[in-house]
Amino acid sequence: MNKSILLSIASVLVITITKAQTTAMQFSGQTCDGITTDLFADLDAGKAVILHFFMPNCSACPPPAQDIQAMANNINMMHPGKVKGYAFPFNNATSCTVASNWVSLNGLSSLYEPMDSGAAHVAHYGGFGMPTVVVVGGADHRVLFVTQSFISSDTTIMRDSIMGMLAVSTGISQLPSAVKSFSVFPNPANESVAINLNLNETSNLLIDITDITGKQVAVIMNEKQSGSVSKNYNTQNLPIGNYFVRLQVNGKTTTQKLNIIH
Repeated sequence: MNKSILLSIASVLVITITKAQTTAMQFSGQTCDGITTDLFADLDAGKAVILHFFMPNCSACPPPAQDIQAMANNINMMHPGKVKGYAFPFNNATSCTVASNWVSLNGLSSLYEPMDSGAAHVAHYGGFGMPTVVVVGGADHRVLFVTQSFISSDTTIMRDSIMGMLAVSTGISQLPSAVKSFSVFPNPANESVAINLNLNETSNLLIDITDITGKQVAVIMNEKQSGSVSKNYNTQNLPIGNYFVRLQVNGKTTTQKLNIIH
């Protein structure tokens, strides 16, 4: 292998696994860029990891990777460093140079680290498609999402899976210490939503709404506040769908899911 990862299986001569697994396959060592990595250490630290398996001449592989990168980068804006990504060639015959160029030329370097020798992983997760995309996370090293035939709605499923895992694994849904209570009502919301919170101390407060990709769609409040805070927001201009009400207090963030119906 070139700058090879160290597989949990010492030697893989013949790949016989064809059924997708429900737990992640360990890898550690160095990426093609010389970055030290350890998948299980990342998962144990409460991170979600995206594995994107590609064929260098696959024209269908870069666009999903770019959409996934945008989604993951938006999550990382809310929860810094909680999502990582790796780009693996689907076989063991693709050099690190090719893998690094694929990541760079397709504008993927803000999320994906290039890897080589992906055949064992492709087999572990059920085989190669155009492309194969896997999300793993949690201290139990579970597979959160896998597909061999990526479609645009998969980005939403991936995001919800990652956000759910982060809430369970890292406690990011817990209220910051400066917040006594935080509610969003009604939910689902039709014409408007009331956002109420009680602060334990005077705090720098930002309340906004993001879509399912993490893109900010509305700012409700951005100022210093204390005590009880109530805000009503007209939701009629928001398309039907799922959103997040994001509360940032003194640099710490929590979110609540918001469903808009009309």
